[in-house]
Amino acid sequence: MVLDNSEEYNDPILYDQENESYNEDIPFLLKWASKQQGTIIDLACGTGRATIPLANKGYKLIGVDIHSGMLDQAKKKSSKNNLPIEWVEQDCTQLNLNLKSSLIYTTGNSFQHFLTNESQDGLLSSVNRHLEVGGKFIFGTRFPSVEELLQPSSEEYWRTYFDSETLNEVDVYTISDYDSLNQVQNYETIRKYKNNDGEIVNERRTNISLRYVFPKEMERILLANGFKILNVYKDWNETPITNDSYEMIYVCEKIK
Repeated sequence: MVLDNSEEYNDPILYDQENESYNEDIPFLLKWASKQQGTIIDLACGTGRATIPLANKGYKLIGVDIHSGMLDQAKKKSSKNNLPIEWVEQDCTQLNLNLKSSLIYTTGNSFQHFLTNESQDGLLSSVNRHLEVGGKFIFGTRFPSVEELLQPSSEEYWRTYFDSETLNEVDVYTISDYDSLNQVQNYETIRKYKNNDGEIVNERRTNISLRYVFPKEMERILLANGFKILNVYKDWNETPITNDSYEMIYVCEKIK
C-alpha cells in the first residue's frame, strides 16, 4: 500500500463504523495462533480490527501499518484495555522489525493494495525475512471472477449501514473501472447520508485502486518468494475454493 492510494482510510473513525463489526476471520486466525509460539505480526493492521481480538486472548502482537492516522486510532482502542500491542508505522514492503515470527497475517484483502509486481515481491520478501522457516503466512484477497472484474462503470448500489452517531441510514454506491493491462480495479465509493426522514442530506466520495491476482499467478508469485501453499479457501470457514468464489484465503509456509 502507498499513501497516495489511501484516501479510503483518511477517516479512521468512519472506517471503524463501516468495518469494525466484521469478525469472520477472527476464529480462523485464533486457530492458527494457538498452534504458534512467540510474537504474531499483523501487517496492514489498520485500526487493529483483527489485532485487538487476538491480543485480548493473550497473544503477543505487533501491528504494522503505513498510515499514521489508522495507527493512532488503533492505539486509542487498545489503550482502553491496556493491551500490550506494539504498533509500528512502517512500509510493509520494507519491514525492519528486528525479529522473526512463526505467524504473520494480513486481512481485509490488504494484499490488493500492492499494485505492482515490485510491491507484491517487496511485501512477500519482507514477510519471508521476518518468518521462521516453517512459519505460516495467512492472507486473503478477492477472487478475480468475471462478475468481480466486469462491474458496470455506472453508479451501482452496494450496501446500506447505519451511522453510529446519527443512527441514520447511509447508502453506499460504487463506480468501477477495470484496467486489464495492469489488473487493477479503480473504485469510486459514494456514501449518501440520510436524515430522519430518509432524505439524502450529504454525499461523500472516495477513490481507491485494487490489484487482482489470478490463482495460478499467485502460485508462481508465492513459490518465487519462498512459500509453499498449504491451503486455499473461498472463505474464512475453510470452504474449498471454487469457480464461483468471491475471495481466496491463503495459508502458506516458508520453505526457504
